[in-house]
Amino acid sequence: MDGLFDLSLFLLATLAAALVAGVAGFAFGLVAAAAWLHILSPTQTAALIIGFGLVVQGYAVWKLRHALSLPRLIPFFIGAAFGVPIGVALLEHADPAHVRAGTGILLVVYSLYAFFRPSLKPVAAGPAADAGVGFLNGILGGMTGLAGILVTIWCGLRGWKKDEQRAVFQPVGVAIFVMSALWLGAGGAVSGDTVKLFAIGLPVLLAGSWLGLKLYGRLDDAAFRNVVLLLLLVSGVSLLF
Repeated sequence: MDGLFDLSLFLLATLAAALVAGVAGFAFGLVAAAAWLHILSPTQTAALIIGFGLVVQGYAVWKLRHALSLPRLIPFFIGAAFGVPIGVALLEHADPAHVRAGTGILLVVYSLYAFFRPSLKPVAAGPAADAGVGFLNGILGGMTGLAGILVTIWCGLRGWKKDEQRAVFQPVGVAIFVMSALWLGAGGAVSGDTVKLFAIGLPVLLAGSWLGLKLYGRLDDAAFRNVVLLLLLVSGVSLLF
């Protein structure tokens, strides 16, 4: 990164990504990477997404701690623990372009379907199904870094209230982020310049997260559902193009 313009773009993208993640509970990496990859290396981008993502998600989870339910989360965590190493291993064999395209198609089809069929009945399922979704989400997270996409969709299908949804897909996203970072050995990719950028961007990140959570508090369940579906659609389109 070189010059005042690059620094301004970095901080603006950090603010926008934190704001979106504060409102919806996910999509920080997708929003940030769209700008960061023009001024930072892929390694720096990945390391900052992990570092900032953990701060954003951890802060949001703390704010929503009243809605956390460990018995509900455990099946997702167990499934993810088995799925992440498989996803990371598949990175050596799978074509990243095909993975991105397949994920993008899934997100676009689901979000459009849900938009035009708003009266979907909640899916009745138990811990085994939750663990299965956690497993698939772990594979996808290990391969693409999309740590909470499938769980986000699943929470919507279950018909849970907005606090219930975020109290599931955000902690699961944090767990998958940590697992993926450990399996990928992300610690070795952190340079002095990356640490400096993290320190510079942290105040902007916290401000964006705070503002996003304030806006989230103004959303009812229907509005939150629409925000999530819109971001899933935009995420899917961004992966396709």
